[in-house]
Amino acid sequence: MVTTFREREISRGRHWFQTVEGGIKVHWLPLAYSNIMSYRERIGSFFKFAGKASLKAASLEGDLIYATSTPLTIALPAVYAARKKKVPLVFEVRDLWPELPVAVGALKNPAARMAAKRLELFAYNNSDYIVALSPGMKEGIVKTGYPAGKVAVIPNGCDLELFSAGNEAGEKIRQDHHWLRDRPLVIYAGTIGIINGVDYLARVAGAVQELDPEICFLVLGSGKGEEPLIAEAKKWGVLEKNLFVRPGVPKHTMPAWLAAADMAVSLFLDIKEMQANSANKFFDALAAGKPVAINYNGWQAHILRETGAGIVLPPDDPALSARMIAEKVRDRTWLEEAGSAARKLAEERFEREKLAGELEQVLLAAAGNR
Repeated sequence: MVTTFREREISRGRHWFQTVEGGIKVHWLPLAYSNIMSYRERIGSFFKFAGKASLKAASLEGDLIYATSTPLTIALPAVYAARKKKVPLVFEVRDLWPELPVAVGALKNPAARMAAKRLELFAYNNSDYIVALSPGMKEGIVKTGYPAGKVAVIPNGCDLELFSAGNEAGEKIRQDHHWLRDRPLVIYAGTIGIINGVDYLARVAGAVQELDPEICFLVLGSGKGEEPLIAEAKKWGVLEKNLFVRPGVPKHTMPAWLAAADMAVSLFLDIKEMQANSANKFFDALAAGKPVAINYNGWQAHILRETGAGIVLPPDDPALSARMIAEKVRDRTWLEEAGSAARKLAEERFEREKLAGELEQVLLAAAGNR
């Protein structure tokens, strides 16, 4: 595995180093990157990694190349190494580029948009198979002319073992935080990116405060959207009252936080291009057996409506969203039924080992074709 080591304070002046993680030899390139960096800084990091990773990947032994994007620039080292070694390439698409950055205003320059589109086609045309994380992503890939039969839809997986923390772990979290204790808890855990529009939650919290001030919202994470979130929370007078913002926590501690929660939320800006997303937080909540509230349409909204594993909030009506949340988190019967539906969904459709088997078949097919 070839990847980056992204801690800013350690990244400067360092060269490639290796570790073994779960039996996999990982080659790390220290390179600063975070969601709080500007678009220009992030693009610079993308291309720096692409250049150095090309040489590193081509120097390693392997039967095929598996590249996962975003960023789309990951195609550069992937295609270079695949051609150099004369092995097949399987390309995983985790977001549709350049459609998504264009939609959120990250790519405004016409020349940059054209370059990104060409890079997208370059990635697809040089791939033996493509893995898409959602049906909508597959649809976008096929629209470019890539054969549908060579695109497999394999979404994020649910780690059922990790997210099986019992009520005891959740109760400890509650008792360790004086502002929580016995209050109903709605949790957002993940990147607070501009694209997530988490300030929406501050407006919802403002409306909920008028309905049921004991209900509290917790945001665990960081990112460029944190400043607008804090500003909106102060505007509505909810910060540290019924809306709490805390730094992100390590993955292994997330099961306890979700065990403490009554409901989890996944949020994005109200743009069509985001409806094909496949965010980890959605699948973590399912694995933990917690009802999920989302504020966007698309394939995940369809799943929630179909199975009863959560609710779909109106993105343009925080007041209505507040009434929906206030009603549901006080309904113990609904919470239990929706939580059971969420866990069942995780077990039957998104269990990690099952999806790993599907990916294995794609890799074997690619290797067999060569």
